[in-house]
Amino acid sequence: MIERVRVAVVGVGNNTSALVQGLALYRQSGSLVGIRRPMIGGLGVGDIDVVAAFATSEEKIGRDLTEAIFLPPNNFPRLHCELPRAGVPVTKGLVDKTEVERVAAALAGAEVLLYSAPSGRPETARAYAEAARVAGVAFINTTSDPVARDRHVLSSFEVAGLPLLGDDLASQFGTSVVHNALLRLLAERGLTLVSSYQVNLGGTEDFRNLVENPNTKKQSKLNALTHGHPADQPATDQPAADGPAADGPAADRPAVGRVEVAPLGYLPHLRSQKVAHLNIEAQGWGETAVSLDLKLTVHDPSGAAGVNIDLIRIAASALRSGRGGYSAEATSLFKSPPGTAV
Repeated sequence: MIERVRVAVVGVGNNTSALVQGLALYRQSGSLVGIRRPMIGGLGVGDIDVVAAFATSEEKIGRDLTEAIFLPPNNFPRLHCELPRAGVPVTKGLVDKTEVERVAAALAGAEVLLYSAPSGRPETARAYAEAARVAGVAFINTTSDPVARDRHVLSSFEVAGLPLLGDDLASQFGTSVVHNALLRLLAERGLTLVSSYQVNLGGTEDFRNLVENPNTKKQSKLNALTHGHPADQPATDQPAADGPAADGPAADRPAVGRVEVAPLGYLPHLRSQKVAHLNIEAQGWGETAVSLDLKLTVHDPSGAAGVNIDLIRIAASALRSGRGGYSAEATSLFKSPPGTAV
């Protein structure tokens, strides 16, 4: 029987609530609803144990993890499952870089550290990554702060033979994933992009934090809409690369349109739901107009948990097989993998 993955989490917010509750639900029900990959490296969805949790909220520190995930300002709903006590008290999180050794010691017994704290704190994110490296633990950065994109940090994990995955989750079915797919479809069908934008509204604390501290989030969203596109696809706000095309010179092609990401909007009454609006303006045959408007409503924390469940198993499998550094298998699960803009 395969050994369960031992995971430590940083951040006891909505995303951790969705993950912890979901693990209990899938173990009890055996359901595969909403599961992208039932098995990864021989590990099933229920083969994960959370063995440590870190938070900075005084109200959550010292509480059992299964109690802390329901404390305000968390607002992800209760799932229909029994949730036994985890026996994992929430530990005081890292305050500054001087506490790396303390956190590393607290990671004893863990295999993977899932960093699910708010974005906009790059020094804190890198300090937790350093604690994971010192402890010999794989690190997953779910925030838009550059960790896996930091060449020095990534190299240190490669040398140590430890997996480092990041940056910034591409939600299971979120705005960036849908927007990217539509832009790709546009190019594949031969239409020319004129302009496109996305607007995201949400009611979680992460949304509130990102509204107040946008920092790298906008760039990360733009990365998600551009990385992986061939050079001649119109999915960026930069002109297409010079060079010959399959059926004629690049100069013969129309100018590339713009893709804009509006600032995030925080609306508390939305609670854990995210509402996104997408618009695409394009031209088809004969330069005739094509216009698309789309509204997407999802539970943002569920979208994160649906990706984290795969990332944890990818990281654990890489760790157990001695593969350090970044795992290319994780690329589609991030907005800003190594090599994208910071």
